[in-house]
Amino acid sequence: MAVLDTTRSATVSFGLVGRFGATLGSIAAALVEWNDARVTRNTLGALSDRELEDIGLCRGDIELVAEGRKGY
Repeated sequence: MAVLDTTRSATVSFGLVGRFGATLGSIAAALVEWNDARVTRNTLGALSDRELEDIGLCRGDIELVAEGRKGY
């Protein structure tokens, strides 16, 4: 599973260029988040039921873990 540090320094931009940059940043963050969930889903999906049980999960928990939701 990948870990991404999303800490960024606070910079303030105004105008069209700033809004465009913020939009591109949001799109990039969404793509990174989607890819991390995809990789996690694929990795956990490749494990056997026994291996999942060893780490305290079942097949039904894979989606919850991939999306980062609590309750597993």
